[in-house]
Amino acid sequence: MSEIKPERAKLTDPSRILTMANMVSLLRALLAIPIIYTLTNPDWLTYTFLLAIAGVLSDALDGYLARRAHEVTHFGKWLDPIADFIVIFSVASYLILIDKLPYWFYWFFLIRYVSIAVPAIYLLNHTHFILHSNWWGKWGLGISALALILHIFPVKYVDWLPEVTLWSASILLAVSWVTYFKTFIQAFKTAS
Repeated sequence: MSEIKPERAKLTDPSRILTMANMVSLLRALLAIPIIYTLTNPDWLTYTFLLAIAGVLSDALDGYLARRAHEVTHFGKWLDPIADFIVIFSVASYLILIDKLPYWFYWFFLIRYVSIAVPAIYLLNHTHFILHSNWWGKWGLGISALALILHIFPVKYVDWLPEVTLWSASILLAVSWVTYFKTFIQAFKTAS
């Protein structure tokens, strides 16, 4: 006797804003505040580490929740990378201020993000184009987070590791950047 497979549940309204996954993304963005606060006191670095791990885990959790509850939304597709940017950029800004991070990565990260956000917002407003994150960018952001953690908590005997992770993240983010621009070019051609 053959097993009857249940129908896959359809995605709920993609224009929804208030979903559990979106709330997790929003909380991740807000984690930037206590992370920076704990960084200012060397005695609280254990809390910094725990908050950073919570941020990384929340990035995986929001995607899981969205897929599991069939609540992948347009707002969530925007909020997730914005939350990632807020946390990583905030920590990078603080590390620049205390001279623990190279300037080139800071400026590369900021310019890349702005140059992706501007055409994405333009296309959203003029064509209802919704930008999807790509795996190159997801891995690049994950390794960027690892690089920042390694700049905060250097590991003995592998003092080269923070720099290697920064360069690895930059390569992945650069590939992601090119991929986004290919998507933008295609979207502009389709729109015209």
